Amino acid sequence: MLTRLSRLRKSKKWSLQYTADRLGIAKSTYAGYESGYREPPLETLKKLADLLETSVDYLLGRIDNPAFYPKAWKVELHDKLKLTEARTRFDVELILDGAPLNEEEIKQCIAFIRTKRKLDTNG
Repeated sequence: MLTRLSRLRKSKKWSLQYTADRLGIAKSTYAGYESGYREPPLETLKKLADLLETSVDYLLGRIDNPAFYPKAWKVELHDKLKLTEARTRFDVELILDGAPLNEEEIKQCIAFIRTKRKLDTNG
């Protein structure tokens, strides 16, 4: 699993820190997964597979095709998602123009929309 995690992460040009942040874990914890020093719990393994757009079976070495994760499998958000500055980490990925939004960009979006709403109601 360790070389597969590293290979997939590097193919996305993500740093250890960026990947760990996306998973909501410490960088050292994620680095432990890549090095083989630690084993991720089942829930984290599922998050890793989703984040890296592959299957748990690939990460575990049960299959050899990392692309065995059809884009159609991605979950669409049908429930409400509440955006606040206090909670900018989500179990979903917010994407704009093909690139995921980072925490600062999400905060900027929230501030922009709040300002626009104020101008719309006062104008």
